[in-house]
Amino acid sequence: MIELLSDPQAWVSLLVLATMEIILGIDNIVFITILCGRLPPEKQTSARRLGLLVALVTRVLLLLSITWVMKLTDPLFELFRPWSGKDLILFGGGLFLLYKATVEIHENVNHPDKHANPEQGEQAKMGTASYGMIIAQIMVLDVVFSLDSVITAVGMAEHIPVMVAAVLIAVGVMIAFAGPIGDFVQQNATIRVLALSFLVLIGAMLLMEGTGLHVSKGYIYSAMGFSLVVEMLNMRMRKKRTLHRLPE
Repeated sequence: MIELLSDPQAWVSLLVLATMEIILGIDNIVFITILCGRLPPEKQTSARRLGLLVALVTRVLLLLSITWVMKLTDPLFELFRPWSGKDLILFGGGLFLLYKATVEIHENVNHPDKHANPEQGEQAKMGTASYGMIIAQIMVLDVVFSLDSVITAVGMAEHIPVMVAAVLIAVGVMIAFAGPIGDFVQQNATIRVLALSFLVLIGAMLLMEGTGLHVSKGYIYSAMGFSLVVEMLNMRMRKKRTLHRLPE
């Protein structure tokens, strides 16, 4: 461990891996934000933090059982093509994410008032009862996102302490920014629907990865970034129009 502290290569690996883990954690933050948005405002912060802590624990446990994780890439059976444990987890996670994102888009488009006023209507009734269910759903997707994250970490670093440190840094950054990002998403309906569209895209990517079709995440995140920039410009334009109309 002391040798690693004096090894420049280990520090470079830590920096690169932490940056990559933060980027890979974007979809995790979006998913947690959307799910927690169904809770009353006073419960959303604790649910977001708990969800990210679960993600941290999941990633660390997978890193510590790295031998078992790498065995998940071994073929289990053949149906049109060889299927491994990793393929099944990614495929199942992709289906679940597509289902949740589609349901949430339906709710946001057809019942926007529930999400704009979470203290009212069915949102208030479901508050405490759904808290555990939402955390359970976050835990399920955390396994999928963490598996992808850990396998990436193994390919980029050689030492477990470096991987664990990178995960700790990444989740720390995610916890610090999850609140502002979550509040911003919940306060802007168009951003919320855009975030849900991102989840559909990520779910489709997981499905393709599960069936053996590799998709570069760079394309996914570039599309997400471009869409976000366009929507931010639209929001700025709408704000200017509103300000011009006020004197009238």
